[in-house]
Amino acid sequence: QVQVVESGGGLVQAGGSLILSCAASGRTFSTYAMGWFRQVPGKEREFVAAISRSSISTYYAVSLKGRFTISRDNAKNTVYLQMNSLKPEDTALYYCAADLGSDNNLRDAKVYDYWGQGTQVTVSS
Repeated sequence: QVQVVESGGGLVQAGGSLILSCAASGRTFSTYAMGWFRQVPGKEREFVAAISRSSISTYYAVSLKGRFTISRDNAKNTVYLQMNSLKPEDTALYYCAADLGSDNNLRDAKVYDYWGQGTQVTVSS
């Protein structure tokens, strides 16, 4: 069993920055790929970013690339999402997820095996 716990959400003004953290425990952290997704009420969960096991590959939603950066520290069992130039439309519940299978198809929520409870990000205009 893998436990995934997000933190770092909050209220920020438009143009501001936040760093989300996600700690995963239960297995060797470097054995799973990690992803961030977000969801607003009434809409489907949306891919944000993902990172492979060794950090060699990173993936971003096209609309977010350049503003968001994903990274991981395998020694700390943590993945991060640096969010800059935040906009009100970035307001959502942000989820972290772990994929025990492979580094393929990381944009697809269905490949992830474990999910956190989410951390709320609210961007005011």
